[in-house]
Amino acid sequence: KIPLMVEVFEQIKAGKFKLTDKYTLVAADVRPGTGVIRSLDAGAVLTVKDLITLMNIVSDNTATDVLYRMVGGPENVNKRMQALGLTQTRAPGDAKVWFDAIDASKDRDAFHREAKHPFGLSTPREIGKLIEMMERGTLVDKASSDLMLQIMRGQLYRTRIPRHLSGWRVPHKTGDFLPFIGNDVGVLEGDGVTVVLSIFTGNHFGSGETLEETIGRVAEQVGAYFAYRQP
Repeated sequence: KIPLMVEVFEQIKAGKFKLTDKYTLVAADVRPGTGVIRSLDAGAVLTVKDLITLMNIVSDNTATDVLYRMVGGPENVNKRMQALGLTQTRAPGDAKVWFDAIDASKDRDAFHREAKHPFGLSTPREIGKLIEMMERGTLVDKASSDLMLQIMRGQLYRTRIPRHLSGWRVPHKTGDFLPFIGNDVGVLEGDGVTVVLSIFTGNHFGSGETLEETIGRVAEQVGAYFAYRQP
């Protein structure tokens, strides 16, 4: 969803649409899983900025697929990542493709063990590079980078990287299908120090709560390490 957000801002910069453009919800666009738009009535009106925000702060799958359609599909996002040199970051399809695949499976454990239908593919380092460019103000442009970070600072899912942290601002984005996958990527923003933190997990078949707690403890140790070494 972060690469998709980047492509949205690139197309806004190119003048293809605007943050203030409006989208009217239709029932056929509703996707299951995370998000709040699926709970709204058809006819609800949202701006492009609303869609970007909801895709990030509550990982809204309906917003995700609407934005995919607006930018011309996952392939345009994949091309953008290739152009940025992120050769391992790509989306095989939109959210509907993934949910259709999981609905067709008889066993969710087997679905995830087989790993034949990923929602998206990347590496911690490549997503970390995207976040670093965002923090440096070079992702799309300075204004877009700043707005992306501002949106990510409003993240509502705070049970992973920010779980045990204090004294840091933490723009971040989760990615998951617990208990099988639980990721979180973002930035620890402190006085005089900025730390990009990218945590991926996979092939997990235990407790989702334990997985989130572990991510939180990793982030706690990273935060303590860099806080102690600040000048």
